[in-house]
Amino acid sequence: MIYLDTSVALAHLLAEDKHPPDALWKQSLVSSRLLEYELWTRLNTRGLAGSHGEPARRLLQRLAFLELLPNVLSRALQPFRMPVRTVDAVHLASMDFLRTVDSHLQLASYDDHLIACARALGVGIARM
Repeated sequence: MIYLDTSVALAHLLAEDKHPPDALWKQSLVSSRLLEYELWTRLNTRGLAGSHGEPARRLLQRLAFLELLPNVLSRALQPFRMPVRTVDAVHLASMDFLRTVDSHLQLASYDDHLIACARALGVGIARM
């Protein structure tokens, strides 16, 4: 199972220089429901919801979502091994919870800080 970070979803939608390999989309992908909010906020902020709305909906349909459950949010309030940003705390808490379901969980991200934090948590990193 691969935990998809918002940075990868946006890179795919916006055809940035860094973009995920096609093989990624054939994997079992999961993310926090937070990704949906981050994605739409970024598209709306850039005025791209009209032109990128349908591709965004299709991308979101490919994912399994972990809801913002009380135990996940509670874990996000606890310290991590290194300083984390607020949204990263929720993503990391989600990954920590999902590792109880799949100990081979990997993170797909272009965010170096989130990658370092995930490694410190014991989450593997998907090749991108």
